[in-house]
Amino acid sequence: MDQPFIVALDFQSRKEVEAFLRPFVNEPLFVKVGMELYYQEGPNIIAALKEQGHRIFLDLKLHDIPNTVKQAMKGLARLGVDLVNVHAAGGTNMMKAALEGLDAGTPSGMARPLCIAVTQLTSTSEEMLHHELWIERPMEEAVLHYASLAQESGLDGVVCSAREVPLIREQCGTAFITVTPGIRFADDETNDQVRVVTPKEAQKLGSSFIVIGRSITRAADPYAAYARLKREWNEEES
Repeated sequence: MDQPFIVALDFQSRKEVEAFLRPFVNEPLFVKVGMELYYQEGPNIIAALKEQGHRIFLDLKLHDIPNTVKQAMKGLARLGVDLVNVHAAGGTNMMKAALEGLDAGTPSGMARPLCIAVTQLTSTSEEMLHHELWIERPMEEAVLHYASLAQESGLDGVVCSAREVPLIREQCGTAFITVTPGIRFADDETNDQVRVVTPKEAQKLGSSFIVIGRSITRAADPYAAYARLKREWNEEES
C-alpha cells in the first residue's frame, strides 16, 4: 500500500459519501470507514467502495474478549478490506485472536487484511490519561508499551499520534506500520483532536500513513484540498 493518505469518510450515509467521491471518479483513494458510516450502511458500503476501486481501512477498533474479536474478524475478513484495527488495551491474547480470525476468514487466494492496534486515541490528552484512565506512565511510555505488545502479538502496526512515530520506529523498526490520525492543515481548526500535526510534520516524523478527515471532507472544494495535501507532502524543503 504505497498511498500514504487515508481519507476519513466521516459521513452518516451512502448518499453523502457518493456526493463527496464524485470529483474523485478517476482517482481511486485510500479511504477510512469508521463506526459512524459502517453502523448506518453496513457491509454494502464496503462493497460499493470496492467496486469503485478504493482501498479501505475499516476502522471499528474492536475491543472485547478474545473469542468475540476472533469471530468478528472472521466476518470482516470476508469483506475484502485492506486494513482493520483493534484496541491494544484488549491485551495480547485478544490481538492474537484477531489475527487468527482474519486468517480463518480471508478467502483462499487473497491476502489477509493488515491488522493494527490503537495505542491511545489522538483525542486523549496527558491529563485525561492520568486523571480519567488512571494510567500513571507518561503518554509516550504508555504508547510505546502498547506498540511493543502489538508487535509481540504479531500485528502489522499501530495507530498513534505522529509525534510518537520516531520512538515507535526506534523500538519496533521501520517495517512496523504507523497510521497517524489527528492530521490538520496549518490553518485548520483542531476540533476534538488534541495531539495534532500537519501533513508535512507527519512526513518528517516518519508516519507510514496519515489519516485526514475534515480538512478534506469539509472543505469547500474537497478535490482542491486533496490536491493541496499531495502538493504539501511532495514539496521539497528549501
